Amino acid sequence: MFVQTQKTPNPNSLKFLPGKVISNAESMEFSNKDIVDNHLITNILSINGVESMFLGSDFLSVNKNNNTDWEDIKHIVISLINEFFDEGNELIIDKNLNKINDTNYKDIEKKIIHVLETKVKPAVANDGGDIKFLNYKDGIVKVKLQGSCSGCPSSTITLKQGVQNLLKHYIPNVKGVEAE
Repeated sequence: MFVQTQKTPNPNSLKFLPGKVISNAESMEFSNKDIVDNHLITNILSINGVESMFLGSDFLSVNKNNNTDWEDIKHIVISLINEFFDEGNELIIDKNLNKINDTNYKDIEKKIIHVLETKVKPAVANDGGDIKFLNYKDGIVKVKLQGSCSGCPSSTITLKQGVQNLLKHYIPNVKGVEAE
């Protein structure tokens, strides 16, 4: 397997692309190796300098601290990914988690979720991250940024100029967007 890497807008995050589907679950973020029951995730989180990792359907992104150089850890992550799949594992996470059950949401919240899912998620996934809807109140949409987007220096600009403007365009009741 040839694992490619891709830079993200966040200099402390690197996207790893194994070239196949690696999870059939909803995207997930991991930062505590002690509560994860997966040896690949535990091993990556055990690398000195790694702070967290984010798992999408066909990529994983790894976030490191400022004091660690990518050249010190990139080859270790690639080696661990290759070893995991060489052992015959097909998926890193193999479970079907329930999608957001939007039956409990108001119509405006359903519209917000739809715009986030169809217009925003593909773009942030391309950069190794994800965006999750948290709530909507008094015109303000609260979201959670994950993966490479979490802690990215340009995430505030993306949030305000990209996500906020897009939501305001499709849903005039939206006044602003804030990250948790």
